[in-house]
Formats: sequence, structure tokens, C-alpha cells
Amino acid sequence: MKMKTVFVRDIKAGEKVSDAFLVAEKNLAYSQKGSPYLNVRLRDRTGEIEGKIWENALEWDRIFKKGDIVTVQSKAANFKNTIQLSIVDVMKLEDYEVDITDYLPAAKENIDEMFSSLMSFIDKIDTPCLKSLLESFFSDQEVTALFKRAPAAKGFHHVYLGGLLEHTLSVTRLLEWVAGHYQGINRDLLITGGILHDIGKIYEFSYHRVFDYSDEGRLVGHIIMGVEMLDKKIAAVENFPEKLAVELRHLILSHHGSQEFGSPKRPKTLEAQIVHSVDDLDAKVNAFQSFIEESGDDESKWTPFHKLLERFIYKG
Repeated sequence: MKMKTVFVRDIKAGEKVSDAFLVAEKNLAYSQKGSPYLNVRLRDRTGEIEGKIWENALEWDRIFKKGDIVTVQSKAANFKNTIQLSIVDVMKLEDYEVDITDYLPAAKENIDEMFSSLMSFIDKIDTPCLKSLLESFFSDQEVTALFKRAPAAKGFHHVYLGGLLEHTLSVTRLLEWVAGHYQGINRDLLITGGILHDIGKIYEFSYHRVFDYSDEGRLVGHIIMGVEMLDKKIAAVENFPEKLAVELRHLILSHHGSQEFGSPKRPKTLEAQIVHSVDDLDAKVNAFQSFIEESGDDESKWTPFHKLLERFIYKG
């Protein structure tokens, strides 16, 4: 097995870089003079870096593809305040030659400990049908295995293995505090909704080599997929109250807040509004923190421009 020694976070301008990386993206482009070149984005567990192959691009394009792990011979250079690799040679590696955990980012906290913490919230649910519903989800070995591994998004927040679990646990902890802060809240509904609001993401994404959408994820999306999963589990819980089922469906359907951001419905209950607000808060805080960390420890107090957030972020 090839030992990885050079990681993205440590690469500096002027260095020769010879090591293996996962190909997160690869696109053939053409210069103004019509010469072909390859744009690639390379990844390991510490981050991503852009790369260019200027010579013999058409030949190299046939040798490797997105999702492959390749060894590159390259030199790092500073281009528009970011480090970029100029690649002169590429060799594709086989699965047995690498440790895949070197190439995919993962949650920093222990997965089993986070999962155990999340399950402890189920123990405190007093409404029997909601407790049975949650137990039904997480006694399903396939659901649990995928839930522990899935990222929470493809490119905005918690984009790493275990990210969905980390995000869900954080949201649920915040909801527990909010439930005690405001009067008139159905705590059990709120906590159940928090635990299940993104459950459809275990099937929305593929995350074996690169983080991308599954076919069903692109065609249907995690909100509708989550409601479909919910309905199947509710059907197996004896005498589940229909009113409560409708409120729980609404909570999942509305948790993105508006149609502009993918929600078929806007929040129309207290619990749905709270879950939406807390979900949005946790996603944006993680996005800020991750982007600040990825921007490096340079002299600037500001990050580069964040395209999705449409702003520079002050690092302080």
C-alpha cells in the first residue's frame, strides 16, 4: 500500500508535489488559441486544490477520470491568491494500493460516540408513537450504517463523512435548549423532527469516492425522499395519530424555509419554524467555520469570496 506523505493543507507555492490525490473533478477546456488543457480538482482528507495539465491534455483525459486516485508529478504555484498545481505526469492507482480514508474528509468527532449521543435523545421522548417511530428508523441496519457515513451536503456545510450525523446531533442539541426556552412547544415533535429532518440525505447523495448526488437525489431530492421514508415507517407504527403524522410531514417538507431553497411548503407551525431556523443556523455556522479554516493562515484577516454565501468572511 502506498503511504501518503503530502497533504493539501501543507502544500506551499514553489514546492514540487509528488503524491497521490483523489480526482474530485476533471474537465477538458480550451485556451483562447484553441489549445486543449485539463482542469482538475484534487482532494485528500485535509482539503482540495486546483490543478492544470497543459501538455498532451487529450491523451491524459483518456487515462483517468473523476473518482480515481492518481499519483501526480507537479509544481505548486500561487495564482490569484490561491495555490494551484501545474501537473506534468499522472499515474492511476488501484484500490488495493491506497487507504481510502486518506482521501475523503471525515468528521473530527468519534462517529459511534456522536451516534450514541443522538440516540440518548430518543430515550427521553415521552410520546410512545414518536419513540417507536424513531426506534424503527435506527433499528434498521441499512439506515443506521448510511446515516453514520453520509455527508450533510455536497458543497456547502458538513461536507465530510459523518457530516450528516454531526449536523443532526448539533441541531437536536440546539432544539433541546430551544424547547425549554419557549412556552407552548411540543418538545417531542420538535426533537423527532430535528432528528429526522434530513434523513432523506442518506439516499440523496453518493459518497463512496466523491460526494455527489445519486440519480434519485437529483430527480426527487432529500425532502420528498425523507417524507416517503417517514410514511413507510409511520405505517408500521400501530395507531399513529394522523394529526401528528401531518405535522411531522409538514416539518420535513418546510425545513428549508421557502420554495426558493427547495421547500414545497413554508413553515406554518411553531415547531416547523424552529427546526428551519436552527437547521439554517447550524448549516451556516459550519459553512463559516469550514471556509475560514480552509482559507489558510495567511496575512489577510479576510477569506476569499464565498460564492454560495456571496460575501467575504472576516477571520478576526
